[in-house]
Amino acid sequence: MIRSKVCIAVIGLSLVACQTSNHSASPTHVAATQRTNLVSQELVQYVNPLMGTDSKFSLSNGNTYPAIATPWAMHFWSPMTAPMGDGWTYKYDDDTLRGIKQTHQPSPWLNDYGAFSLMAVTGALKFKEDERASWFSHKAETVSPDHYSVYLADYDVTMEVTPTERAAQFRFTFPETEQAYILLDAFNKGSMVRILPEQRKIVGYARNNHGGVPDNFHNYFVIEFDKEFELTHTWHDGWALQPNQLSSEGEHVGAIIGFKTQRGEQVHAKVASSFISPEQAEINLRREIGGQSFTETQTAARQSWQKELSRIRVEDQDLDEVKTFYSALYRVLLFPRKFYEYDANNQLVHYSPYNGEVLPGYMFTDNGFWDTFRAVFPFFTLMYPELDAQIMAGLANTYKESGWLPEWASPGHRNVMVGSNSAINIADAYLKGIRGFDIDTLYEAARKNAEVNEGRPMTSVGREGVDYYNKLGYVPYDVGIHENAARTLEYAFADFNLYKLAKALGKTEDAELFKQRAYNYRHLFDTETGWMRGKNQDGSFQSPFNPLKWGDAFTEGNALHYSWSVFHDIEGLKQLMGGQQGFIDKLDQVFDMPPLFDDSYYGFTIHEIREMQIVNMGNYAHGNQPIQHMIYLYNHAGQPWKAQQKVRDVMNRLYSATPDGYCGDEDNGQTSAWYVFSALGFYPVTPGTPEYVIGSPLFDKVTLTLEDGKTFVIESDNNLNANPYIQQALLNGKALNRSWLDHHEIQAGGTLNFDMGATPNKAWASDANAQPYSMSLETTRP
Repeated sequence: MIRSKVCIAVIGLSLVACQTSNHSASPTHVAATQRTNLVSQELVQYVNPLMGTDSKFSLSNGNTYPAIATPWAMHFWSPMTAPMGDGWTYKYDDDTLRGIKQTHQPSPWLNDYGAFSLMAVTGALKFKEDERASWFSHKAETVSPDHYSVYLADYDVTMEVTPTERAAQFRFTFPETEQAYILLDAFNKGSMVRILPEQRKIVGYARNNHGGVPDNFHNYFVIEFDKEFELTHTWHDGWALQPNQLSSEGEHVGAIIGFKTQRGEQVHAKVASSFISPEQAEINLRREIGGQSFTETQTAARQSWQKELSRIRVEDQDLDEVKTFYSALYRVLLFPRKFYEYDANNQLVHYSPYNGEVLPGYMFTDNGFWDTFRAVFPFFTLMYPELDAQIMAGLANTYKESGWLPEWASPGHRNVMVGSNSAINIADAYLKGIRGFDIDTLYEAARKNAEVNEGRPMTSVGREGVDYYNKLGYVPYDVGIHENAARTLEYAFADFNLYKLAKALGKTEDAELFKQRAYNYRHLFDTETGWMRGKNQDGSFQSPFNPLKWGDAFTEGNALHYSWSVFHDIEGLKQLMGGQQGFIDKLDQVFDMPPLFDDSYYGFTIHEIREMQIVNMGNYAHGNQPIQHMIYLYNHAGQPWKAQQKVRDVMNRLYSATPDGYCGDEDNGQTSAWYVFSALGFYPVTPGTPEYVIGSPLFDKVTLTLEDGKTFVIESDNNLNANPYIQQALLNGKALNRSWLDHHEIQAGGTLNFDMGATPNKAWASDANAQPYSMSLETTRP
């Protein structure tokens, strides 16, 4: 194809009109006569941190909070509408605000640790959290990743915050008053404050947590103000005011400073904290803020986001979709959290949330691999290999410090979810050529997970039921291990990744062992019902069995969801389901049936069930992770056009840059990463292989700037909402007639062109040779 393009740019309006003429030898190519790009160079403006904040226990539209932070920062900041300790820290429909807190919360279900907050009040002193809460309105609130501002109506104060990785600046704009106060709430479960008037500082620590910390855990903070204190109080347990006392230590303490202000007077506070020591908190403050003004700190934070968001530059005419894309990308770039600091000698060190020591090297936390192995970590391998290597180095440190790999860390091991998914992240990174970490230690750790039961600190670490799994090929239903079928399927996929990793490392015997275990999914397939089913120790299937029953043998899903968790061998699954047509019929059934369910295992309708029920997609439950890859499996069955239509439908209907913009838990970037990948036009169905399965690209043009500076451009002609179907594809000018891309093709840089249309081209990428990877077909395509 020969393309010529004439563009007229109107910079002030951020509008570029492009006239494209195409000369193609293919009669199926239809020229895009005109393409309008409304996307400006400044991308941070498109991010809405409020996406997903309209959530509650019974229904999640994201279960997010507005994270005011830099990418992967050690500390985030968030406004608090909820009381201290409430995992739903910011609810969009709330009317009052209690303060802005430093937060490390990865999920409301895991809750927070090391949190403390700042709040301003005027008039009669109110410091108890319910009494001090001020009415506010979204009409007087501005929210961006780099800056948060809110008008506290009860006090006529505007409160703002802008972040760095380990510090932040606050700005309080006061009215004219003789009673202006700033409150520091160090929260409960152990805290200390000390006011240093001569230094205009407050120092202290917060020890609140919900598990996953050693006994010596502290978050040490230092706050430096630019105005003299005229009043100094603290409070002690039970909200007991201690007038004129400069320090307090106990279960729940706080500090109050006061002064007179003129109308419009601005008081600034520079805040930093450390998990290592009070001295390290001071180092973080000097290094990351020092003499910067509030504006300078905000500019640096905004530039940090612009740098990362610009790695993927969208050109399109639908700004709503652009806002959704960059809001989702922002979420992908928040976790895992950097849990390391730089000491006085600028050496990399971290407080270990596993053994309580201060040790050299990387550490990352606040991540659940059950969620993020699916798309977040594959995104890092594609776009951020250096970061991924650092995260792998942190995993090696976790193993050295705790004896085990993390599966859910916040900040240390947490006893939630199932699987052995750390192995998948390790293998996928190494197999895609990422180096710079201790693969021998990580392989040892992953192999231990797969073999050793003794000494596991909790059920989520290692493999619960590993002895049964290795002996029988599955975790039995009737031995008191919950969610046993889900564990079996996830262990089998981890074993596939260990097979590939062992083979790459030259460990032939291990490779053969794990290859055989990767077929263990077969043990759970019930030919009578056509679904995966829990199996008893004696080899009989669980009875009674309802494939619509959530939980029980499965994790946050039912048999209709988990039966597709054979990421590595869809061809083998197809054969179990009666061949290609039987497989297609099963896929169709999930979408075509009503949203029926059985919630008896839980005793009530959990939010994940409700989120499936209300979106009118049958039993497809995109709001939770186990089934998110399922749409792409149509590519394995010669019907990629069904994947194209359904992927586009999910993007159009279930995502938007609004407070109710997700269809379930966002979960550390995973639900966002599904959207980011899908909007590009492909998705990593099978981590541990170099393949991305093609769906339906959302935008007219996207330019990926890879870490080495190469670019991979995705262009889609005739890409209207009514045109989700691929008519033809070209990779670097040559016809692409398969339904997958290779990781190394993208890494090499180049151009991928799609022609889109309103009706399916059922001939494109539909034959057996065009289908993505399956382990059962390794003899034909390794």
